[in-house]
Amino acid sequence: MENAMNNKVVSMALVLAFFPLILTTTFEQVASNLADEWVVVTIQSLKKASPTSLKISLRSIREGRTETIGECLRREYRIVCHVLQGDFRKDFYEGSRALLIDKDQNPRWMPPRLEQVDDEAVEQYFSRMDDPWCEDLNLPTRPYNGINTESKL
Repeated sequence: MENAMNNKVVSMALVLAFFPLILTTTFEQVASNLADEWVVVTIQSLKKASPTSLKISLRSIREGRTETIGECLRREYRIVCHVLQGDFRKDFYEGSRALLIDKDQNPRWMPPRLEQVDDEAVEQYFSRMDDPWCEDLNLPTRPYNGINTESKL
C-alpha cells in the first residue's frame, strides 16, 4: 500500500514538473508511454483545463514551495480576487458557463492554447489589487511562549 502511494506521489511530481512540456506535446503520445492509469487521467484533465489557469497554478505551486502558509494564503487570495473580478481573462466564467449553465462541456478558453498564454498575463494575477473590496489578507500572528509565530507547512 505504501509503495503504491509513493508511486502516485512520484507520478504526480513528474506530471507537475513536466506539464508545460506535456501540454505542448501530443497527449496520446505521452499517455501511451505511461503505465499508471492515474497519470493518464490526470493528463486528460489538464488537457481540458484553462491554459491560463494551468500556468497560474504552476507558478503558484513553484512559489509556494519556499513560502510560509501565510504567504501562500495571501498569494492565493490575490489570485482568486483577480479571477473573480475578471479583469484579465474571463476563463472562470466561461468554465462555469460550459459546465454549469449551458452544460455543453465545451468551454472556449482565451487564449485557447497553452503556448499562447504569455508570462505578462500570468504576472497580472499575482499583483496587488487597488480595489478596496479585495485588499491583501492581513493574517494575525500568534504569540507562542512570547514569540510571534506564523505557521509553516
